[in-house]
Amino acid sequence: MKPGNVLMLPGWQNSGPGHWQSRWERAHGYTRVEQHDWLRPLRGDWIARLEEVLLACDEPAVLVAHSLGCLNVAAWAAHSSNTQRVRGALLVAPPDVERDDLRPMLFSWAPIPLQPLPFKTLLFASSDDPFCAPERAQQFAAAWGADLIDAGPKGHLNAESALGDWPLAHEQLLRLMRLAPATSAAPPH
Repeated sequence: MKPGNVLMLPGWQNSGPGHWQSRWERAHGYTRVEQHDWLRPLRGDWIARLEEVLLACDEPAVLVAHSLGCLNVAAWAAHSSNTQRVRGALLVAPPDVERDDLRPMLFSWAPIPLQPLPFKTLLFASSDDPFCAPERAQQFAAAWGADLIDAGPKGHLNAESALGDWPLAHEQLLRLMRLAPATSAAPPH
């Protein structure tokens, strides 16, 4: 698999230079899916941009999403007829945008799509993420058919979490890339 077909999907406000996604891009040549508006994210715009990038890839991609990027993957998969263009996904720290404190800022992201993803998925969640309770992360993993990996008490699993290059998660990404078949892993349920 070409490194350029590993697509980084940052969350709201993008991922800065110290974020593990940015570090992985620099170290491994992965591709960031740039959004038109990082400050006022609209679900429809983000879904359309992901579809556009995936259709331009010369082979199926692996998605690496953080925060709102996780919800972008779920929303895209719920609407796209091109899910076979994804080999697998690594989702990290999905936010619960249905909470009262987050809904006003990210109004276009609710309701959260809760159907199985049609490709192999791993979900990292922190036990003290300020934007998602552990029980809710477990619900997301179960609904999406993802294998849940408890990252321990590491906050929102971003640059402030002091993960550096986050080798544990990168090893899981490499494992996912090796395990995921070249075509869609499983039909939707």
